[in-house]
Amino acid sequence: KPRDRKSFKDEELNLPGSAAVEFKNVSLRYESSKENTLTDINFTINPGESIGIIGGTGSGKTSLVSLIPGYYKATGGAVLVNGMDVTDMDPVELKNTCVTVMQKPVIFSGTVRENLVFGLSEAAEKEVTDDVLEYVLKVADAYDFVMAKDGGLDALCEQDGRNFSGGQKQRLGIARALLLNPEILILDDSASALDFATDARIRSNMKAMRADLTTITVSQRATGVMGMDRIFVMDNGRL
Repeated sequence: KPRDRKSFKDEELNLPGSAAVEFKNVSLRYESSKENTLTDINFTINPGESIGIIGGTGSGKTSLVSLIPGYYKATGGAVLVNGMDVTDMDPVELKNTCVTVMQKPVIFSGTVRENLVFGLSEAAEKEVTDDVLEYVLKVADAYDFVMAKDGGLDALCEQDGRNFSGGQKQRLGIARALLLNPEILILDDSASALDFATDARIRSNMKAMRADLTTITVSQRATGVMGMDRIFVMDNGRL
């Protein structure tokens, strides 16, 4: 499994006894706004937990998860990953620890293989075997449609993934993220084009692959967070 490969992230960076993610009185206000987008957010997520985040449009879901990998800095309070304030963490370490899959993953012109290994270091990319690539494709429920294409892993992807459906592109994005072997996986509405059965199957596969993987799933629909350990409901920037 990918977790066993030497090229993947050193386990020692996950400090024992630390929460995977912690928000302490966090607020966020964008420069262009006079009002807070997030106000007084407090929670702790333990390693290996699965968290769902739901709420109406504009409730602050994406803004909240964007603070974890440091895409934005909190206006007030502190965001901690593995017990460390994200503003004090090395950007490369934070990037390797937290990986986000967006609703519309970027698929560029090239092969499936090239799209999957995008983001890996040159050394790690050289060590990734076909078995590993096929494994993450199976976890993301993408193996069958990839292998059905001429060339399989070396099948061509058109620019923006035009020769794949929306759901197929989302599954390729999830497979790419799993190959990076993060400690924290953020799925920002990245299953919006999938039916409930496929979404549930992928979540079950990820849990079987990595019991210690912390997952944070943003969804517009309640079915997208069913069965998770906890569900956070956002409303007007508050939890």
